[in-house]
Amino acid sequence: MTPGQPQHQQEVLIVTGMSGAGRSTVANALEDLGWYVVDNLPPQMLRPLVDLAERAGSRLPRIAAVVDVRGRDFFSELQEIVPALRGGTHLRMIFLEATDAALVRRFEAVRRPHPLQGEGTILDGIVAERHRLSEIRESSDVIIDTSDLNIHQLATTTRELFAGAETPGVQVTVLSFGFKYGLPPDADLVADMRFLPNPFWVPELRALSGQDPEVSEYVLSQTGAAEFLEGYAHALEPVLAGYQRENKRHVTIAVGCTGGKHRSVAVALELADRLRNQSGVAVHVRHRDLGRE
Repeated sequence: MTPGQPQHQQEVLIVTGMSGAGRSTVANALEDLGWYVVDNLPPQMLRPLVDLAERAGSRLPRIAAVVDVRGRDFFSELQEIVPALRGGTHLRMIFLEATDAALVRRFEAVRRPHPLQGEGTILDGIVAERHRLSEIRESSDVIIDTSDLNIHQLATTTRELFAGAETPGVQVTVLSFGFKYGLPPDADLVADMRFLPNPFWVPELRALSGQDPEVSEYVLSQTGAAEFLEGYAHALEPVLAGYQRENKRHVTIAVGCTGGKHRSVAVALELADRLRNQSGVAVHVRHRDLGRE
């Protein structure tokens, strides 16, 4: 580290709360945001985890630990350990809760017992857990009531609270391909460029690809090309925004032509440039069939 350079402070998030309130959903959403997530961690392991993160530095900047009553007797020490960690670490604790009725309904839906119900009912376990967690709830930084949230809404709430400014809302892959080699099985949306003249039939362009300026200029200057790109990019704005709201984080937009060498490549590159101007979108380009012929 150079003199005067600020030391990077690790972000540590403890995810806890009522069983059945959505800890797994929050953990998965955090993992999608790039957090390093550890599930069912005994509180006594928090300090070694923080020490490991500090040694890793920028390679492990954000850690989330799911800590709950599955830790059994170990869990009771969480209340003493957290204040000791707050001194030198950027630590926050998120507490997930829900009404008794909502929790009972969720446990009955998955047909699993509550971890604290013992020989009693699901409600007995919920009441016991709520009593055990009362002090932890009061000391939490963020409390989320998930009673009326589905998994997508809870993931969206998590993203709004814990996504870094640099975290894209959706990762878009613009994939060029050739129809003669088959449709990409993972495509979410498919655009067909065979309505444009094929550079294959222009002798001086045949050996080139859509990555070459001569081919790109030829394709994009054809009647309908500019109108398609403008209209398609505009039409994708509400689609990508909707994907973000529904927590669909990875999207493949396939752009095809006959062989996947000229038209689809040129249009995919231009479309990607236009999509990069949309907020919350990270765009990558792949050419599936380029060089295959």
